[in-house]
Amino acid sequence: MESLQDFLDRFGPSSQAETEWLRNIFTFITEHLSALKCGPAPPGSPAPPAASGSGTGVCCCCSVLGLSVRVMQRIQEQMCVSHTLPVSYRLLSVSELVSQQHLACVSNLSWSTNQQRAWEKEAELSLPGGGALPRVKLLLIGCLREGRGGDLRLTDGRDSVRCECLSPSPLWLHRPVFLPHWNYIPQNASGQDEAGGCLELIGSPVLLCPGPEQGLAAAAEGAGPPPAVGVREAARLLGNRVRGQRLSVFGQVGSVCPLLVVMETTFFCFTLTDQSESVPVLVKDSRRLFWSQCVCVGQSVCVTELRVCVLRGWRGNNILSVTDRSEIHTNYTPTHTPTEIHTNYTPTHTPTEIHTNYTPTHTHTNYTPTHTHTPAEIHTNYTLTHTQDTSTLVTSWTEDSEGAEPEGDLLQSGAMMKQSKIISYQGTVTEVVSEGAGLYVIDRKVGLCLAYQPPGRRKLRPGDRVELHHVHFLSLASPDFPPRMLCTCLRSSLRVTAFSRVGGSPGPSPRCPGDGVLPRLLLQRNVGVSEYLWACHLSSQLTHSLVPTLLKDQCVCVLSWRLMETLWRRRGQRDIYSEMLEEPHTCPLSQYSVDSAVLQYTTISDVLQCLQADCWSSLSLASLLSPGGSSLTRSQINSALSWSCRTLSSDPRTGDSLRRRPLLLVGLLELPSLTSELKHCLQLRDATGAVGCVATETSPDGGRQRSSFNTAWIGCLVCVLQFTMVTERFLQSDFPSYQHLDQDKFITHKHSRIYLQFSLDHVHILSPSVAMVTHLRQKQEAEEEEETAARKRRRKDSASSVTVTTRPCISVVIRVEQKEGVAWRNMGVGTKEEEAGLRLSFSVRAAVIGPVVSWGRDPKNGPVTQRETTTGTEDKVVLVFSGVSTRWFPVLQPGCLYRLTATDTQDPSVLIGSGVSGRRGVELHTDSTLQVRSDWKFHTLPRPLLPPTCGQDVLSPVLSVSEVLDCSDFSSELVCLQGDVLDRISLRDTSTGSGDTHTGVRLTLCDKTGRSLQVYLDLSHTPYPPGLLPGNTLLLSSFQRRVSRTGSVYCSHLPVSCITVTSLGDNSCVKPPPSPMMHLGQWALNREHRCIVGQVKGHVVCFLFLELQWSCSLCGSLYTECCSSSQCRSTSSVFESKAKVVVDDGTGEAHVWVSGALVRPLLGLADSQWEGLQRVIRVKGHIRAYPRGRSLVCGSDSEDPVLHFLLCLCSSHVVCRPLSLTCRKQTNQTSEGKTLVHTHPEVRRFSRGDRDFVTRLTRPLQLTCLLLNT
Repeated sequence: MESLQDFLDRFGPSSQAETEWLRNIFTFITEHLSALKCGPAPPGSPAPPAASGSGTGVCCCCSVLGLSVRVMQRIQEQMCVSHTLPVSYRLLSVSELVSQQHLACVSNLSWSTNQQRAWEKEAELSLPGGGALPRVKLLLIGCLREGRGGDLRLTDGRDSVRCECLSPSPLWLHRPVFLPHWNYIPQNASGQDEAGGCLELIGSPVLLCPGPEQGLAAAAEGAGPPPAVGVREAARLLGNRVRGQRLSVFGQVGSVCPLLVVMETTFFCFTLTDQSESVPVLVKDSRRLFWSQCVCVGQSVCVTELRVCVLRGWRGNNILSVTDRSEIHTNYTPTHTPTEIHTNYTPTHTPTEIHTNYTPTHTHTNYTPTHTHTPAEIHTNYTLTHTQDTSTLVTSWTEDSEGAEPEGDLLQSGAMMKQSKIISYQGTVTEVVSEGAGLYVIDRKVGLCLAYQPPGRRKLRPGDRVELHHVHFLSLASPDFPPRMLCTCLRSSLRVTAFSRVGGSPGPSPRCPGDGVLPRLLLQRNVGVSEYLWACHLSSQLTHSLVPTLLKDQCVCVLSWRLMETLWRRRGQRDIYSEMLEEPHTCPLSQYSVDSAVLQYTTISDVLQCLQADCWSSLSLASLLSPGGSSLTRSQINSALSWSCRTLSSDPRTGDSLRRRPLLLVGLLELPSLTSELKHCLQLRDATGAVGCVATETSPDGGRQRSSFNTAWIGCLVCVLQFTMVTERFLQSDFPSYQHLDQDKFITHKHSRIYLQFSLDHVHILSPSVAMVTHLRQKQEAEEEEETAARKRRRKDSASSVTVTTRPCISVVIRVEQKEGVAWRNMGVGTKEEEAGLRLSFSVRAAVIGPVVSWGRDPKNGPVTQRETTTGTEDKVVLVFSGVSTRWFPVLQPGCLYRLTATDTQDPSVLIGSGVSGRRGVELHTDSTLQVRSDWKFHTLPRPLLPPTCGQDVLSPVLSVSEVLDCSDFSSELVCLQGDVLDRISLRDTSTGSGDTHTGVRLTLCDKTGRSLQVYLDLSHTPYPPGLLPGNTLLLSSFQRRVSRTGSVYCSHLPVSCITVTSLGDNSCVKPPPSPMMHLGQWALNREHRCIVGQVKGHVVCFLFLELQWSCSLCGSLYTECCSSSQCRSTSSVFESKAKVVVDDGTGEAHVWVSGALVRPLLGLADSQWEGLQRVIRVKGHIRAYPRGRSLVCGSDSEDPVLHFLLCLCSSHVVCRPLSLTCRKQTNQTSEGKTLVHTHPEVRRFSRGDRDFVTRLTRPLQLTCLLLNT
């Protein structure tokens, strides 16, 4: 009590409040600091290094009264006023700070109210959107000690908290200190994830007990370590290793490497340099890891008691290493060294003085280069002064040196390799992109990547002022991040020069998951920064599109990394020792790729929204019409506008695209859902949406493309690298004429369908399904030797295939022989959950390979076992799919083997089809029927694993277009054909009362010979089939072959018909194969009538007929000033033209009909002349001419100048010239399909003077011109 009274008497409180406040100070020190030992560390903890100069215990040698007096003296020195005591402040223990302070705060004893307001205003202006840290009036007293891993901790005998200092000193260790100015960032606050929070010491702590001065006085007196040598001498001694030798080295710190943990050993390296040499120093003593915070680039230090050791794993081998007697002396000034080395050096302590000695000259008289081997790469391109803001450093440096940068190496992918530049930089952190990925933004314009270093003890916060040395500057490293990036490697150093004043700022932008998986992988592998930034950006997007519906959050980064390694070649392992110590410096950041066409990930919902928004906005109705669209009638215009298609490529280098960069999609491949509009194809789904996919894959037997058949793809998480986005537009309109296309009021209804087209060969599996794992393993085994593969199959049969379920099940192996199309059919009485009526259904005719087999767990797509193929005969069964089970339609293909599995049952009768009962004595020739349930599953089996005892495929022959056209066997009207889609026309059925009148489609199929066939589809009772686009190859099963009245062969759709897309073509520019070259004389013969379209090269002999007319676009009547029909009130007209010419190619002649836009080039008129002729004819409405004789002219005045002009034009050499035509042959056939060949020549009468001649002439070949090549 006497000590307390002496303490009160010493400071003389003027009020009861001050007396009580002083009592609390004395009591706090008595309880928390009296038993605290601030000298050598207690047993079991790291002992204080001798380098700190701490000596023996201090606090234990001071009485409580003496320590209390020193505390009060330091408090009074820090106060802004001296006439009163700070009774509003109170001392707080570390345990109370950690347990009770849950909000970030700041404390400053020397602040006045005005100073606090000014500080808060500056904080808010420095980082808009963030509020300043709230002020608390708390005082902290304790002892600073080293923690684990080289950190600094403040302890008061009961608890401790981690501390961060701007410029720490070894003199602070193991001494009682008073903290007048600090920030506290509690646990889970922005920038802090360590338990207990973090204490940021804004100013230097106030030492409460004096300690020995730092220096080498003992060495000067000859009682300590040997005198210090310079870097040049140390480099010489480093090359000549002497066992047991110890030396002290002084120099400037050239680089400070981050703390690393290798084989459970923590260490760091730094280099000492002078003007010509540098030596590395290794620090791995746990009691000296704190040095990593004490040394900074440009600082003059001296390290004693170093030994030369060999660093295994580094080609340089010899390195200086600290010992248990080593000391470090910062701000060291040598006394026995040449003055030219350090005479102009001034130690720097504050962040603002880091570049004060940089000069624009190349002599560097006041600056010792940090890296003596490449000084020109660091500071020769810019100058910093006391007043210059270093935030403009990157901008100015880029403007000066970007043009002089050497050209990079062009890769095969189109990316350019560039060399990074090494600079120093100082700026303010303005945005935390991702703490876990080590990505930040400095000064709102420069990106910062810290991922190539181990994560630091303290996470950066917005508002931190940082100083970077030996940092790599990169330009345009990634299109997803700022164009200018700073990246730190293992030689780079980062130091916080001013802590952030902002608290409660918004969390980091969700651009990358913050679990730190990607940086940990980066430390193990040599990956370029462009690839790493791409993986980070992909991870952030996959977090939104896949988590938590399809993936867990921790799997996203690994998934992105796996995809990145797939797309870019690997560079091997990372050499950390060479990266830190080797000269010249090389690391993964030395080179980087610049590629503006790097893949860009997009979600399915983004694709759908963009395509939907761009579907009609970018559409020009006039562009959908043919070049002669202005002459089309009303019905022709509306029919042409009824369907249109737009295809966009995922890669802008191969066609029109949605973005400027190639796109990629990530999603889960699934069977179509009940709500899916497209039932004929698979769907790709992520957490944002789903889209239908027309997918093909390569057949394992012949290497040709076919529709997707492997059920192992179902459930796989895939990345689609190349795909086509298809938008089909359906428009119901009633435009009167071409001139009304800009008026939307004539559009009655419009809608669109969007889906994707891709080949599974361009799909990368990110996470395979269990069935896909089995499939890939079997595929690998098939490539091995036959005997080895057989042994592995037997072992797997006994162990049962890889499965994920133990539910009992039964299965049967089938081979699909025929598949009907999916349609709405009357299925009779429905189940309890479903009503009777029209239901979506289809059926499959299959051969049963073996008996029903029972399993203890699902065999999935495992190899076919012997017990599954024991039957000698193959039974036929018809599988009926309806309702939910119709989702299997896209993957069931004729000729493929499947294992049909029914779970939760051991009854074989479940998979045995039921026969059809008939009357006694009646023999039925029908197959048994099996209704497929919704929970049954199909698994595709590889054909090479099928035992040879099974029968061969019984499949319908697939015909080509030519074979269908030339088919003379009418015993079977149902055909199966395959061809390329050349053209598609939507047919309007206005007789139905439904809103959608586009239920019919006419496809034009062709083969490699150029011959074409028209196929008519009735989609009124069928879900819309995607992929019916020009350029795609279709397989049409069970279509009816028919012959029209004119003799043309065509095919029509039936309720059992099936449409399958077997190959994907280039839908953007579909060019039909060239038609065969035909001679007119041979074409007219009977044996050549089967060729419908051909090319003809001949000479126009004469015109037989020419008609030019203005017609009403609505009713087709003659139109002059108005429509000639009294019942029509249309005010729009179109110009129509028709002509008939005689063409001779030397082998024969033909009459060729030309109409529409082809008449103008036939007459050889320019566009302006054609328009003038139309204006002249509008007065009369029409004109007809027979150029072979004036006596044959009818319907026009013989003195009409327009008629004379046309007659002269038709007989001129401009018209009668050689031409190349593509024509269609006009045929006449009976209803039975037999061609009417005019074997009897036509009888013709000619007059010559007063004599008449009768002769027989063969009827000329009749052709319709499709294309005119002038």
